[in-house]
Amino acid sequence: MTTVAIDRQLSPYERRVELVTDVLVANSPLAKEAAGELAVLVLHALDHIPERVR
Repeated sequence: MTTVAIDRQLSPYERRVELVTDVLVANSPLAKEAAGELAVLVLHALDHIPERVR
């Protein structure tokens, strides 16, 4: 985790962004900053899929 996690407790959303960011960094050539921006977009898209479709 980042130093942010040490300074304060992360919200559930921030933990989800961190998880997706880590997966993107580990499995692609993306830098951490770019992966973080993409993680926000991915989670936004996933959050807008109706529950019955997920």
